[in-house]
Amino acid sequence: MTTHRTLVLVLIHRLFRRSRALQIGLVGAFWLAGEAIVRLTELPIPGGIIGMGLALAALYEHGLPIMTVKRGADWFLAEMLLFFVPAVLALLDHRELLGLLGVKIIAIILLSTTVVMAVTALTVDLCYRWRDSHGHSSSVG
Repeated sequence: MTTHRTLVLVLIHRLFRRSRALQIGLVGAFWLAGEAIVRLTELPIPGGIIGMGLALAALYEHGLPIMTVKRGADWFLAEMLLFFVPAVLALLDHRELLGLLGVKIIAIILLSTTVVMAVTALTVDLCYRWRDSHGHSSSVG
């Protein structure tokens, strides 16, 4: 009986390994499971995040081989632009963002990103300088 079960599991594993569509469906199943958990528990976290946590836990515990989802995940990454189409359509609905208002928003985003990056770099530099001045070696071992 266990050899029959093992054979079925091997066949299912091979089927998933070869089929990008099944892998995409499996990734979607993790997302749906996350959505179900969020709805049942009323957690203030998106279902996709919970689903990603479930997938990571399955990968970490070796219950889900990486090759079972790799081709599907690679497809999602390759076609990521499709997932931003709704944002582009929303931009077309709000044409005011294509004028001066949009330029102001882009300028604020760029300026705030630059400030955050500069402050982060300065903080890291100051931490390294403080660590070096207090006799801590930067090399391991």
